[in-house]
Amino acid sequence: MRKLGYLLITIGFLAGALAATVDQQKVPWGYYIAALLAGAVGIALVRSGERKESRAEGKLASNIQSVEASLSRIVENMTRLNSEKQSINTYDVRHRIDELFAEDLTTFVEARQSIAHVHGLSAYADVMSNFAAAERYLNRVWSASVDGYIDEVNTYLDRAQVQFAESLEKIRQLAGQVA
Repeated sequence: MRKLGYLLITIGFLAGALAATVDQQKVPWGYYIAALLAGAVGIALVRSGERKESRAEGKLASNIQSVEASLSRIVENMTRLNSEKQSINTYDVRHRIDELFAEDLTTFVEARQSIAHVHGLSAYADVMSNFAAAERYLNRVWSASVDGYIDEVNTYLDRAQVQFAESLEKIRQLAGQVA
């Protein structure tokens, strides 16, 4: 269905461009509107196909596993970084954050919509409120590291760890409800 949608988008675009340039004095609006409608139908087919694909049973299960696995690694890395904070130069904390969290944060963010599809919007909001707070704290640690504010780095590492751990706990509770 998505391939047909992309084909209709392409045909609609090309036909619309042709209709607009055939006669310099007058645009054949009938052809132009038909081309526009073909493109709109193509867009609808592509979106429908993507929606079905994202809600496929196997895809949802895989994404939920990715969410839990990435969040688990984030909590492990956060705990380790927090325990090592006294031995790491404040200015180097930002580099450790980049090394330890970039991949798992991206994986979580790409798969997070599956939480809403499987468990509902309320569960999604519960998980994401903690995750968003933790991510903001981690960003604040990164910025404080750049500026050399050791007290702020230490404070917000603790806060980020707590929020990520709460987010993971909520994901695990949701997984227990399904199992």
